[in-house]
This record gives sequence, structure tokens and C-alpha cells, in this order.
Amino acid sequence: MLRSMARAYTEKGIETLGGYVTSQTIDPDVKIRAIGMLLDRGWGKPAQSVEHGGKGTEDIQVTIRTIIEGKK
Repeated sequence: MLRSMARAYTEKGIETLGGYVTSQTIDPDVKIRAIGMLLDRGWGKPAQSVEHGGKGTEDIQVTIRTIIEGKK
């Protein structure tokens, strides 16, 4: 319920961030953060690399599980 309530403000939030970007009176640091937030939401965050910090040449294994409620 909280998530859907927050999503109701999506359009207004994006408009506000856009206003920060184009404003002549907003601090440049705020503009940079607003631009980053808009780009992350519009285009997604860039992929992050994973580094192996262990000894040797072991492979990194990732297990992904999907749980669907209500299905058996």
C-alpha cells in the first residue's frame, strides 16, 4: 500500500527534479544530483563489476531464485 501511495507522486517528483535542473537559482550541487537521479530513473544505473577477493582462481557462483506466491 505504501509503495502505491508513493508512486502516485512520481510525475510530480520528476517534474520537480526537472525544475531543479533548469533553474537559474538552484545550487549547482543540487542540479548535479537531480540530473543523476533523472538519468538513473530514465536509463537505469550502469552495470557494476564484481571483483573476486579470494585466493586462487575459484569461480564466482551466483544463485538466483524466484519465488511466486500462490503457486505450488
